[in-house]
Amino acid sequence: MSKQKIYKLLIGTNNRGKLREIKSLLPKKIKIYSTSKFNLNSPVENGKTFKENSLIKSKYFSKKTGLICLADDSGLEIDFLDKSPGIYSARWAGKQGDFSKAIKRVYRELNKKDKNWKIRKIKARFICALSISYKSKNVVCVLGKVEGQISHKPKGKNGFGYDPIFIPLKKSKTFGQMKPSEKYKMDHRYQAFKKIRKFL
Repeated sequence: MSKQKIYKLLIGTNNRGKLREIKSLLPKKIKIYSTSKFNLNSPVENGKTFKENSLIKSKYFSKKTGLICLADDSGLEIDFLDKSPGIYSARWAGKQGDFSKAIKRVYRELNKKDKNWKIRKIKARFICALSISYKSKNVVCVLGKVEGQISHKPKGKNGFGYDPIFIPLKKSKTFGQMKPSEKYKMDHRYQAFKKIRKFL
């Protein structure tokens, strides 16, 4: 299957922000389907790594629909918090996916660890695992990441998730302050897509 071109692809996510970004990265010739078209809920993500959770989603959605599925699992690792929230990044936002709540928790955890954390450079990275599966078979699974640091306060209203508090390496703006076209050329999802492109 890896030698065949893909013309129909299901994006295995119910996250509108992820769906929008993934669509922008895919070749225009591919017809895109979203899980909302099939009224599918996400599976239980009980993997221990981003790759494991990505594969759980791509295999699940592909088996349910019979379509080739591309799924993403991604999150934020903060070194000072022992790489939390990591694979639990979405769970910090609660069942409603409220990332303002998740961002408040990041600052709360940093304050617990050290009230003077703002004088430090809080290293962090976004990680994205992308997988393509067809029914129960995995075709490919890759990892992309972008290094950076945590902003002292949320900045910008663009993007989604933790974008307002993440400043990529060698940049002065958070992802939340960047135009989508600027962010999409450097972020973790783009880095993963560069590795998976030959399968598309």
